[in-house]
Amino acid sequence: MTIILGFVITVGCILGGFMAMGGHVDVLVQPFELVIIGGAGVGGFIMANPMKVVKDSGKAIGEAFKHAVPKERSYLDLLGCLYSLMRDLRTKSRNEIEAHIDNPDESTIFQNAPSVLKNRELTSFICDYVRLIIIGNARSHEIEALMDEEINTILYDKMKPYNAITAMGDSFPAIGIVAAVLGVIKAMGKINESPAVLGALIGAALVGTMLGIFLSYCLCNPLIAQIKTVRSKQHRLYIIVKQTLLAYMNGSVPQVALEYGRKTISSYERPSIDAVEQEMMNPGGENKAA
Repeated sequence: MTIILGFVITVGCILGGFMAMGGHVDVLVQPFELVIIGGAGVGGFIMANPMKVVKDSGKAIGEAFKHAVPKERSYLDLLGCLYSLMRDLRTKSRNEIEAHIDNPDESTIFQNAPSVLKNRELTSFICDYVRLIIIGNARSHEIEALMDEEINTILYDKMKPYNAITAMGDSFPAIGIVAAVLGVIKAMGKINESPAVLGALIGAALVGTMLGIFLSYCLCNPLIAQIKTVRSKQHRLYIIVKQTLLAYMNGSVPQVALEYGRKTISSYERPSIDAVEQEMMNPGGENKAA
């Protein structure tokens, strides 16, 4: 919603200022300039990236418009799921724990945390490291190094759309110059026409330069900033898992280990201690009520 609001304000101020200076908006309506710039930018984007990144970029744009960041319920689901797993690690047999991590879809622990279960990558991440804890041979510093490597790899993959759209946005001003040059070439082909005709043709050509700059700085840059924000906040869930499980491996009781994870959440989004304690006593409480 903020993207749409910001875009409306941007376009409104640009067009309003142009009209206040005495400009005519119909001069700016140059659809073929937009076809040249947009088509060249999107074509280069497709050439430069594998189809998987192209599809993920579409998904990332959708997430940016929805501002699909974890909410308090998502954090509580994750902390409640981790608490239940750590509690069972202390009190139940290996076979019972393996039943949860081998088939999380049928696990009551994961079913009580639907936002975690819906995130297949995060669920696999949790299950993989709980399995390593069960094996018991790995040391905590070795697990930490492995987690860091995997988390960095996940972040790199999640940021591919950000990097790809950034490159496309950076190309728009130069492509706008290409469109402008093509417009000037068209104008030169009618050099014998009246000044009024030439003026209209040259004005149309200059719109290409303006559109290229507009698409880059007024559309792509805000959009990729939003993508980076959303994907970074989604990635924070992995950091919570890492800090919680490492604290548990280093001897903390589940209640204390959860605090290590809770503290990695931004202060203005972090669930209160009371909310986390309530989640420990009644995992998925709100989900059950719903």
